[in-house]
Amino acid sequence: MERTTLVQHIRQQEKANPGATGEFSSLMNEIMVAAKIISLQVNSAGIGEDIFGLTGKINVHGEEVKKLDEFSDITFTKIIGQSGTVCAITSEEKEEPYIIPSEDNPGKYLFMMDPLDGSSNIDVNVNIGTIFSIYRKKSLGDSVTDEDLLQKGGAQIAAGYIVYGSSTIFVYTSGQGVHGFTLDPTLGEFFLSHPDLVIPEQGSTYSINEGNWVIWDESQKDLVAYLKEDDSASGRP
Repeated sequence: MERTTLVQHIRQQEKANPGATGEFSSLMNEIMVAAKIISLQVNSAGIGEDIFGLTGKINVHGEEVKKLDEFSDITFTKIIGQSGTVCAITSEEKEEPYIIPSEDNPGKYLFMMDPLDGSSNIDVNVNIGTIFSIYRKKSLGDSVTDEDLLQKGGAQIAAGYIVYGSSTIFVYTSGQGVHGFTLDPTLGEFFLSHPDLVIPEQGSTYSINEGNWVIWDESQKDLVAYLKEDDSASGRP
């Protein structure tokens, strides 16, 4: 049975864009490489290098930085920062944007990420993941400006996430549908496993952190109470 790899899929989408230069495909490949490295580190937790616990640092949101947060941030920054495809990288773990120095041959894209969301879950073997977004540089000249860094969400040219759990799944869109790829650890390749993902028009679940119930306003509490009511006609709860 022939299976489509993530690399093949990216190339196919590149061919569908007559103006493509290959730079975006190169960037996506570097994201994939970083994801594999982090996946290996996550799956080795507890039996190899000590990645549990805290670094003793505080991030820009006032949160304690875990060792795996820092490892993921460094991994993505190093691999993508030296790829020649981006001019700046922003991260939840960085107080300021990292502007690619001229000697590293900056490219035309900006890479924005949460390198490892939910890293506190690693201690209890629950899914964690990387969230990323890609923009194109807007301003003229070599300098990276606020015009580049503070673009609207609608200006994204690609976005995605990588989930590290019982399997590692890479999901992304570049405006031509949303597609998911599962890492085959025996081959070290991501294979297309969830083509053309869509959100159902109506679902049967909701997700919210009810630990914050005490600080919700009444309208939020009323909505959640409504969702919990037993009403088969509307599919609740």
